[in-house]
Amino acid sequence: MLKKERYQAFVAHFAAKQPDAETELHYNNPFQLLVAVILSAQCTDKRINQVTPALFQRFPNAKALAEVTPDIVFDYIRSVSYPNNKAKHLVGMANMLLHDFNNEVPSDVKELQKMPGVGRKTANVIASVIYNAPAMAVDTHVYRVARRIGLSTGKTPLAVEKDLVKNLPQHTIHIAHHWLILHGRYVCVARSPKCNVCEITNICKYFQQNNKLTKIISEN
Repeated sequence: MLKKERYQAFVAHFAAKQPDAETELHYNNPFQLLVAVILSAQCTDKRINQVTPALFQRFPNAKALAEVTPDIVFDYIRSVSYPNNKAKHLVGMANMLLHDFNNEVPSDVKELQKMPGVGRKTANVIASVIYNAPAMAVDTHVYRVARRIGLSTGKTPLAVEKDLVKNLPQHTIHIAHHWLILHGRYVCVARSPKCNVCEITNICKYFQQNNKLTKIISEN
């Protein structure tokens, strides 16, 4: 199967099966999503969704968050990974959002990355989820699934990102991010991918290679 055909089949399948795929993080506005995504680094969405209700109630906007010290924020996020650093990032982000961006979450990936705690992946998430921009955030799920299926052979997250942005139809990039994440989270899991229930094994290089290996072993 040619790469172009694999991409076409990938998009056709998920466009039909998950036309409304979206982030599993809970939020009500761009500010809340930015906070949630910063917190989600190396942490599960489930954990973040347990933490953010109280956090958002106490800090409903950037002004409220910018007025406190990181140690106060820490008390609300102590159960997430790296709470000390993330508390500092959130307060710094809120201050920059107020003073440098007129209290508006920017849509530009480069502008987003100027804020504390916002790396390329986080910036791409905000740009794609809030603004439907053709930005591809590559986390561990996206990196693993894209390489297993055969959508990319990139050896770094940036290389995989570039492959996906180059080969996916532009209007699908923002939602394809969620297709890959959700498939990696629930089907193409890291240690024991659930190939027996996967509906795209017909286009998956990982599955096809494993089948060939199993056949060779059984014949010997």
